[in-house]
Amino acid sequence: MALSELDIAYAHAKRLNAHHGKTYYFSTLFFPPHIRRSVHALYGFVRYPDEIVDNPPPGSDPAASLENYREATLDALKTGGSDLPVLHAFADMARRHSLPPEYPMAFLDAMAMDLTRTQYQTFDDLRTYTYGSASVVGLMMCHLLGARDPAALGPAHDLGLAMQLTNFWRDIGEDWTTRGRIYLPLEDMERFGYTPAMLAAGCVNDPFIALMRFEIARARAFYESADRGIPCLPADCRLPVALARTLYSRILDKIEANGYDVFRRRARTSGLEKAAALVRHRLTPARRMLHSASPSLTGRGGEPPASRGGFL
Repeated sequence: MALSELDIAYAHAKRLNAHHGKTYYFSTLFFPPHIRRSVHALYGFVRYPDEIVDNPPPGSDPAASLENYREATLDALKTGGSDLPVLHAFADMARRHSLPPEYPMAFLDAMAMDLTRTQYQTFDDLRTYTYGSASVVGLMMCHLLGARDPAALGPAHDLGLAMQLTNFWRDIGEDWTTRGRIYLPLEDMERFGYTPAMLAAGCVNDPFIALMRFEIARARAFYESADRGIPCLPADCRLPVALARTLYSRILDKIEANGYDVFRRRARTSGLEKAAALVRHRLTPARRMLHSASPSLTGRGGEPPASRGGFL
């Protein structure tokens, strides 16, 4: 039996998720089938513009490409379909789950910021970017899962933020060398005596280690805030979200195990570690598992919790 255009569009989004987001994809396998399909559509929607701004083809105009994608997104949300596979699946998903249109627009606003802004003075400045780049993804996930209670939405915002910060700290070297971006707040760098010149040289010195301990503690504070929302999710959706949270937060552990060298060593979790985490989550109630997996913030580098502030 031939696949419909919509089925082909969803299959395309699934392939993007499997290729680019291996940790996310592993976690999505444990959603109910109808939810899993929607999560793939969401991933496809966000991955496409991310590639436009991060890996534009030589000679292309990423600003124009991103604006074209924005217009195509608005049209897809209005008509319920698109010639672009990722938007065809996304428009169907958005209709079925009554997704507020301001969420995808906020995400595209953040992608546009990456084309014009390469540094952030304060953490509050950075959060003007991370709201759109990550926290609204958590809020969109809540709509897909049918969890629209404020008790779920706040933690979803925080899980998105925690995962984005984890990406930032893992990719410090790559973001600088390939894109000229610094997501470490400049005031934090100044506080610990770590200069942009040191970053450009890939220095892993005492100031950098102190800075990274502080930023890792900040990310962990948001993971702990996000944990409060897991029990608010539908029962058949808690495992994949808790699993994604556990596996992504482990990247912070890997950064520490690598001696904080994010310039020459990439922090990642192995397939065996993913499987082991799945077994532990299946054997242990999610809330107790997350609590036992969250180290004391003052026990890892002596840094205090950050301000509260992000899901997949």
